[in-house]
Amino acid sequence: MLNYIWGGLIVLSLVFALISDGNDFLQDTYRNGKPLPVTVYFEDDFDPDDHRHEVDVQITTSDLTSHYGDSLITGNTWSGALLFTSAGRELRFAEDRPLMEPLKTICDQTGQSDCRGTLQGTPTTEQWQTTITFRPVRWVKMNAIAGAAIDFAETAVTLALGLIGGLGLWMGLLKIAEASGMLQALVRLTQPLIRPLFPKVPHNHPALGLIVLNLSANFLGMGNAATPLGIKAMQELQTLNESEDTATDPMVMLLAMNTASVQIMPPVTLVAIMGLQINQLFFSIVITTALSLIVAITAVKLLSRLKRYREVAS
Repeated sequence: MLNYIWGGLIVLSLVFALISDGNDFLQDTYRNGKPLPVTVYFEDDFDPDDHRHEVDVQITTSDLTSHYGDSLITGNTWSGALLFTSAGRELRFAEDRPLMEPLKTICDQTGQSDCRGTLQGTPTTEQWQTTITFRPVRWVKMNAIAGAAIDFAETAVTLALGLIGGLGLWMGLLKIAEASGMLQALVRLTQPLIRPLFPKVPHNHPALGLIVLNLSANFLGMGNAATPLGIKAMQELQTLNESEDTATDPMVMLLAMNTASVQIMPPVTLVAIMGLQINQLFFSIVITTALSLIVAITAVKLLSRLKRYREVAS
């Protein structure tokens, strides 16, 4: 079901991007190929033999409004450099002075670190009235969606690689604990506490020890450790499940308790962000997670008594 939801969201985003880009094309939002009036002021004496000049570029509000048809755009003056190249006269805006929309989007789409455009004519004085033409801009929204997809794919791979080490470590420790008998000892020790929540799990079953370890990891704010422990606990609970596509009451209870994520230690990520200020949230975290755990356990117990869910489970 989740795959269909993600697929629908992707299709909707692509449709939105096509409609938006099509509207930009019909209205010529970015005035592709049309020159914009500018005034160039040379900081030093103009020398036609120099290939680079430090300049100030002024674009008035009236010119911007007339060019783009937007009365909210305000003109300004930017520093930059004028380069004489074999391809013509190129103006490069300084990177430390961001431009307003739609100039910012136009410059972002050029793929350069600075904003660039070609100037028409030849300067003769220290104040040059000319026009600038930017590179054509098309498929803004589609490019944004493609870029976001690539960025999130990179993030997903990085996250997966980071989890491999943690998963390998904790799964190895579980094997050691199981072979040494520590897991069975933990099951016997914690059965009086955990049995009322998982009455359908047999005595001394390995799933009980894994459940305790999983909840303990969550309790101490170790989310990376809780993940492999929770997966292993679900695998053990599945051995008691006669159905391959229906979760049992113990499986639902474990999932609900993990979702509540009761803990007394703040998450490592939050500690890294807030530092010592995290102490101000200690009681809030405890109260919130405790209440969420109570709600989760109560919801599972009540829903499991309803005829509809008992029929599904059977």
